Amino acid sequence: QVQLVESGGGLVQAGGSLRLSCYVSGSIFSLNTMGWYRQVPGKQRELVATVSRGGRTDYADSVKGRFTISRDNAKNTVYLQMNSLEPEDTADYYCNAESRVTFGKTYWGQGTQVTVSS
Repeated sequence: QVQLVESGGGLVQAGGSLRLSCYVSGSIFSLNTMGWYRQVPGKQRELVATVSRGGRTDYADSVKGRFTISRDNAKNTVYLQMNSLEPEDTADYYCNAESRVTFGKTYWGQGTQVTVSS
């Protein structure tokens, strides 16, 4: 059974940086595309960035050039490096993964809070 555990959230000033980590309990090789989503209370969860099993990355327009997603299979971990943070980036950030084993099955972490002060 795969579990995703996020860490690295916190409070940072605008212009600062944070790195989020998503540790995969289980085999990361049982997963296809992994990604980070974020959600503000009262709004829909939105996609931030994804990384495929082969390392291809994709980003929401709002974070391009500022955020970098990466995948370290040896450490069973996916990272989200967030630079030049803006107050609009304040949200709960969630790690997501698609199963390679069971078609259509996805996993979610419990979330980590990011607050950017102006």
